[in-house]
Amino acid sequence: MRQLPSLNSLRAFESAARLGSFTAAAAELNVTQAAVSRSVKVLEAQFECSLFERRANALALTDKGRMLLPELTTALDLMASAARRVAKAPARPVLTVGMGPTFAIRWLIPRLSRFQALHPDIEVHTATGGAAAPLRDEWTCSITLGRDDTAGVSSLPLFSPRYSPVCSPRLARRLRVPADLYRSTLLDVRHAPGDWSLWLAQAKLDEGKIAKRLVFDYYVFAIQAALDGVGVAIGLHPYIVDDLAAGRLVAPFKLSVLKRQGWYLTYRDEVKQIPAFVAFMDWVRKEAQAESRSGHA
Repeated sequence: MRQLPSLNSLRAFESAARLGSFTAAAAELNVTQAAVSRSVKVLEAQFECSLFERRANALALTDKGRMLLPELTTALDLMASAARRVAKAPARPVLTVGMGPTFAIRWLIPRLSRFQALHPDIEVHTATGGAAAPLRDEWTCSITLGRDDTAGVSSLPLFSPRYSPVCSPRLARRLRVPADLYRSTLLDVRHAPGDWSLWLAQAKLDEGKIAKRLVFDYYVFAIQAALDGVGVAIGLHPYIVDDLAAGRLVAPFKLSVLKRQGWYLTYRDEVKQIPAFVAFMDWVRKEAQAESRSGHA
């Protein structure tokens, strides 16, 4: 059992000792100067010693007062910090999941309602930072292309995506064989310049004969342009599965190419102790497995 002096007396002493006067301590604690003086006297009575040398215009700590002050200030700071954390803590579990903007828009967000239906008490925040961005301190986990081999970080494989040309149904009617792409506008993604090159090589097409190309910063922009009939995008699954299923996009050719990097859920090992994260990990793995079984990943 802890034997502790009065907390009010400890606060009064610490404030007066740190600020150098009962008057300043009274202002900080929002009490009267007399109340601070009484509290300090109660503490001195409990310790059976003087903590201050009371002078005409100032306070000076005794040896025992100097012994008490540093650790007491540290203890009160820790208590205040803990109180702030508790006050700011959300009422329900919150997960922050980092990912590239296209993955958030084209895959995770459309499926989040299913997770919320299963776990209405868990709040999921999405944070975008690039599909290849390292796991940030403020994130619970991230969904990335490629493994994270950092010590203390685990990578759970989700799916190995494929990609193939996709376009609007109207444009697809003009694409009967892969060579018809020579007369089409190809929609490139700036940070994935090799996607089209690999597919065209697999299709035995001469990339130099492509008549026109447009370049976009993100897959999401290229896919939107394809939806609008601007040209033919190289559609990375899982970004396009919903549009293919709904008929908004068409894959005019059977050939698809496996992307070299797979999708992973990356997380620090210690978050496996958080039940909300375990629930999210199990859910996202099942969603990815269902997509792989359907042949869309």
